[in-house]
Amino acid sequence: MSSAQPDPSLSPAAASLAHRVPDLGALELLLAVARLGSLGAAAREVGITQPAASSRIRSMERQLGVALVDRSPRGSRLTDAGALVTDWARRIVEAAEAFDAGAQALRDRRDSRLRVAASMTIAEYLLPGWLLALRAQRPDTAVSLLAGNSAAVAARLLSGEADLGFVEGLTVPTGLDSVVIAHDHLIVVTAPAHPWARRRRPLAAAELASTPLILREKGSGTRQVLDAALGGLARPLIELSSTTAVKAAAVSGAGPAVLSELAVGEEMAMRRLVRVPVADVSLARDLRAVWPTGHRPVGPARDLLSLTRG
Repeated sequence: MSSAQPDPSLSPAAASLAHRVPDLGALELLLAVARLGSLGAAAREVGITQPAASSRIRSMERQLGVALVDRSPRGSRLTDAGALVTDWARRIVEAAEAFDAGAQALRDRRDSRLRVAASMTIAEYLLPGWLLALRAQRPDTAVSLLAGNSAAVAARLLSGEADLGFVEGLTVPTGLDSVVIAHDHLIVVTAPAHPWARRRRPLAAAELASTPLILREKGSGTRQVLDAALGGLARPLIELSSTTAVKAAAVSGAGPAVLSELAVGEEMAMRRLVRVPVADVSLARDLRAVWPTGHRPVGPARDLLSLTRG
């Protein structure tokens, strides 16, 4: 990313970012320097020569416009700016590793020994990290992931197509046993230009129920919680089948949306979405691991379950 020309299919914003952000290889090298205190040792760890490592660090310093590493006969030490960049780099590399773990699980692998089905919010925002932890514990375990709404997860488990599932609704589907692994809240969000973004009084349940909203489809855990909170009176402006699609529609200004707080932290921090306070409406929910009744998870499924509760 640092020296190659960006993909011409990238948007202008993405192409600009590609010029400014070092590639993963460079970030991994910087992390190795920070950990080992030696450019030569870091080069050996990542499998390149010391001159190549020096060149990569200098290229990254030119790209970012700051000095990252002080070099001396006694070794290599991060500058103050380098220490900050290293902390940020660590988050990027960890996110990339979680992305890779999730993407690998989506591939249809015939040798899969653990088949996981997860509802969309959990699949998008929690499961990649759990799979990365499982990979560290069981590197030889092949995992496949089937993502869908909570109703689809139940159907996969009951038909024998999955060994372990994760759902986010209020109730446990018939025929399944479960355990609560986490708690979540749905929140109302809208683009900053929407009138709700500037209101001072919390929304009442009646106003929320009477306003067309961008919603997940029937059968999703998110929709089940909202319908229960509003007595089945939620009015869809648009119904979409993924959390990401709902979020994108809300960011575009199409209307207010109801989403898991897990899904919108970045958008709210960057003021692309604004949280709208709500009064007298319970939008809390449990996140559950589920499996067919009487068939407690064993082997890799049991290990994954234990990781979700850690």
